[in-house]
Amino acid sequence: MTARPDPARRVAVVTLGCARNEVDSEELAGRLAAGGYEFVEDADAADAVLVNTCGFIESAKKDSVDAILAAADSGARVVAVGCLAERYGSELAGALPEATVLGFDDYAAIGDRLDDVLTGRSLAPHDPRDRRTLLPISPVARTAAVTAPDAPAIPGHGWVQRRRLASGPSAALKLASGCDRRCAFCAIPAFRGSFVSRPPAEVLDEARWLASQGVTELVLVSENSTSYGKDAGDLRSLERLLPQLAAVEGVVRVRVAYLQPAELRPGLLEVIATTPGVAPYFDLSFQHASPSLLRRMRRFGGTEDFLALIERARALAPAAGLRTNVILGFPGETEDDVAELERFLVEGRLDAVGVFGYSDEEGTEAVGLPGKLDGAEIDARVRRITDLVEELIAQRAEDRVGERVEVLLTEDASAEAGAGTWVGHAAHQDPDADGTTTVTAVPDAAVPGQLVAAEVVSTEGVDLVAAAFVPAVAR
Repeated sequence: MTARPDPARRVAVVTLGCARNEVDSEELAGRLAAGGYEFVEDADAADAVLVNTCGFIESAKKDSVDAILAAADSGARVVAVGCLAERYGSELAGALPEATVLGFDDYAAIGDRLDDVLTGRSLAPHDPRDRRTLLPISPVARTAAVTAPDAPAIPGHGWVQRRRLASGPSAALKLASGCDRRCAFCAIPAFRGSFVSRPPAEVLDEARWLASQGVTELVLVSENSTSYGKDAGDLRSLERLLPQLAAVEGVVRVRVAYLQPAELRPGLLEVIATTPGVAPYFDLSFQHASPSLLRRMRRFGGTEDFLALIERARALAPAAGLRTNVILGFPGETEDDVAELERFLVEGRLDAVGVFGYSDEEGTEAVGLPGKLDGAEIDARVRRITDLVEELIAQRAEDRVGERVEVLLTEDASAEAGAGTWVGHAAHQDPDADGTTTVTAVPDAAVPGQLVAAEVVSTEGVDLVAAAFVPAVAR
């Protein structure tokens, strides 16, 4: 008979931020489960609450702090991990005595650390450091250093079996950690470290494990997926890996997130656009469209370059999905820069756009740049571009009426919307961020995670309504 977990070792996990953090949480959960911890959803029923924080921008930091304080109200012991905890360490611990703050180097022994917390042993928080200095500068030498006995902890590497915390047929799969780019506004490389790819065999093993857990769609994530394999001296690694992932038994769709426009090589673009089982989906980190402002951001390109890239993608896959994020109010941004961004957004006809206002991030080049904009002006520009984006992406959805789509079913909505009605997402829709597709006339035998071919018949904002073809797609 399997021993029941100790009633004083019940843990709830709260995850803030991006899909990379979701993977980290599930890896931590795998380690905790192996150590005998029981998982509960409600913090009020937990002995400990693990809060996996985000430290990307000011609003994300506030959300993380609020989540820590809310967890403390439950009466459970609170442990903060993740980017905010790694980035601020002892400073965060001093500001939030309600929580024990752990860094990435504690991940491998997370069960022991939680045992310490629950038994009242005091843990000294770490002093933050620039994690880019922990590995060699040379990308190839960096790969070798990752396997050294004293290598720093790199979330998402040295894979151990995850414990899924979310249900549903889509799951994130981490390709790499860290980033070698030096965008003027971004502090992520300092606390996530240099870019390190996971070995292809390790990624494939985890994909097979996810498929065994009922996952049929893999979402490949990293800080910069277009750099995959660079540190191993092989920039074509992702081109070779994608068909292998699409061939994993049980997997019906693979999509790639977090692509850098300046690094999207023609060969990779073609593989994403044309490989069966790979979504023709381009999550491109444009950030702006004004060439002069992008140079201040330490980025490349501009409207004409980006429109040409979009045109190449659509030439190979006319129904390709395209999404991006943009920043308003970067130091020195002029009205002409904003107008140039508007021109790009109108001509680019993107499916989804995230709009963010600039905020100073300590340790970044942008903090010291002249030309800072007033907060009220930044907010006004965010509202202006957000209003434009909402109109444009709704129009882009309407353009898809009459188009054939393959929808990954996620939820049976028959009880609310009538027999044979399901909700899911098409190839151009990220499962978490880009709207949904409601499908009618779905066969009775349909199950979550199945692909169904359908024709778009109407829209509701960015969401689509489609009628299924029979029989459903089989792959």
